[in-house]
Amino acid sequence: MVSTTTRCRGLLLAAVGLVVALSGCATSTPDGVSGQRGTTSAASSSTPALPPSGTATGTTAGTTTTTAVPSTVRTPVTKLLVFVVENHSLAQMKAGMPYTYRLARTYGYATSYFATRHPSLPNYLAIASGSTHGVTTDAAPGDNVPVTGESVFGRAIAAGRTAGVYADAMPQPCALTPSGRYAVKHNPWPYFVDERALCRQHDLPMSALAADITAGSLPDAGMVVPDLCHDAHDCRLSTADAWFKDWMTRIQAGPDWRSGHLLVVLTADEDDRSAGNRVLTVVVHPSQHGAVVTTRLDHYSLTRLYAEVTGTAPLGHGAKAASMATAFDLPLP
Repeated sequence: MVSTTTRCRGLLLAAVGLVVALSGCATSTPDGVSGQRGTTSAASSSTPALPPSGTATGTTAGTTTTTAVPSTVRTPVTKLLVFVVENHSLAQMKAGMPYTYRLARTYGYATSYFATRHPSLPNYLAIASGSTHGVTTDAAPGDNVPVTGESVFGRAIAAGRTAGVYADAMPQPCALTPSGRYAVKHNPWPYFVDERALCRQHDLPMSALAADITAGSLPDAGMVVPDLCHDAHDCRLSTADAWFKDWMTRIQAGPDWRSGHLLVVLTADEDDRSAGNRVLTVVVHPSQHGAVVTTRLDHYSLTRLYAEVTGTAPLGHGAKAASMATAFDLPLP
């Protein structure tokens, strides 16, 4: 005969099992986005650990639907730092940049993000201002390629926010001509003739990036321009991957990242003309947990993202571009 105590224990264990089973069920996410809700709580660390190599987080291989999973941590994004690498497609970057792709699967990435055109310079101008300004070459600013009007950096400063571009191997602030591994065609701010004074103050070498990371003073509208080796233009993708890993390790140890206010995006200026200009674009923020966004996005969406983060009106084609903030359900102020 089963005792009353034994029977009660059995009922208690069954009840606990039911609660555990229910807590593991998938839940719906906001705005019709499907997927399993993340388990990060406000009391836990806001930075998910990077999974072992080859491990996908929150996504299923071969799926084409968006699986963005908002975190319970919703600290608003007030700073945007964009890294731009060179001349490789979505598939090439996935295969050749293992750290970057693991970061993408841990946080989020877009599968239908497109560059604007070829060659390099028009794409950087598009990101920085919402327009290619009719530029079709990679000429330096001094070669009759003046660009008038505002950049996202100048507009942020005019609105009382901060801005900065960090250019690898640049010999002096806002250098207007190429030098060694510094390619001015990959540094958009020097082209904006109306903002040259601002450019000389805030278009800086990489030593300034290291200092700003440590001090927690990264700009609200920021861009990082690797040199011709570190951006995979003249060197292997694995070199760009290792370089980006080094900087991301520093960034994720810094105050801006730990505050939850910093969003980091990595994209490519263009592909190698092999894949319709579709490139890998990675979105790194504690609110993202395995987000895979299939919405069609492009460099003008990145122009708009600068505006969304800084609370300014989007420039040029950015005004009508698909919103990256909406696509990734990013928390804004």
